[in-house]
Amino acid sequence: MATGRQRRGPAGEAEPGAGGFRRRSGAERGGAGAAAVVVPVPVPAGLTRRHAALRGLHRAQPGPREAPTVSARPLCRGPRVPAVLSARVSVVFCRATQYTCMLLGYVLQRQAEKEELVLKLKQLEASMSSGRKMFRLGNTVHALVAARRTTQLPDVVPRVCLTASNLTRALYFVCDTVLWLKSVGLQPDIDVPKWRNWATKCYYFSLLMNLARDWYEVSWRLEQAVQEGKMKENSSWDKRNHELNGLKCDGVHGFFLLLFQILKNHPPLVLDMVKNLCDLTGPLDTLGIYKTNPGVIGFCGLLSSLVGILTLASPHLKLKQ
Repeated sequence: MATGRQRRGPAGEAEPGAGGFRRRSGAERGGAGAAAVVVPVPVPAGLTRRHAALRGLHRAQPGPREAPTVSARPLCRGPRVPAVLSARVSVVFCRATQYTCMLLGYVLQRQAEKEELVLKLKQLEASMSSGRKMFRLGNTVHALVAARRTTQLPDVVPRVCLTASNLTRALYFVCDTVLWLKSVGLQPDIDVPKWRNWATKCYYFSLLMNLARDWYEVSWRLEQAVQEGKMKENSSWDKRNHELNGLKCDGVHGFFLLLFQILKNHPPLVLDMVKNLCDLTGPLDTLGIYKTNPGVIGFCGLLSSLVGILTLASPHLKLKQ
């Protein structure tokens, strides 16, 4: 017989007890399963005990033998590569493959037994060139955005050079897109030599503007180093400034020593100059300004592509705008 405030109720019905309500376990109802631990919950004011039991205010928690449920989630996630960066990596590797095929084809073309291999290399080179054009379809917008960003640079010379470079590069991508439409057969009535000439001129002018900016950076640092060398102060200088101050810009020998020291201390500037100079060989040959051969163009293009891969792998080596 129930004593005090406890009484027996029907199966599954809450029974009042000390400190609140509890629901009868499965063992008490004669059912199977693990016993449930009852956590008493105080009854809110304004509710009867019957309503509190029906609304489920007394919630059973899993017993001591029940394992908590763990949602299935991957233990680790790999780094997410942005889509823009992935596209740039694809373009750079296609470019490196294209110029490697050009260089190998030029080296092997004099060997009669390698004619089939040279033909395959030329086909692969054409495929890589077409693939690069397809990956560059959206670069016109990126060049225009970069031109808008460079118009806000504080210094006049980098602002003019980089803005002009980005605008002409956008025109180059427009011409390149038209040539791609011709190559896939969407616009068969396009004058290919005219559009190719325009694209080469735009690319050539863009490279010239980049080189002008690089030379401005070098000349500015030369002037700064000379001024630091002429200053006679007792303040402490770092090791790099001591090296620069020890060099005198007297004569050609001193000038080249100072230039070498500045380029040694600024690897991003050196890599940007090397890349622009290597890229310049293609437009010079196409426009007839300085004729070379596919071997030189392939070697310079491969070297420029390797510099691009290096700057993508190590962003701190890329010259900041």
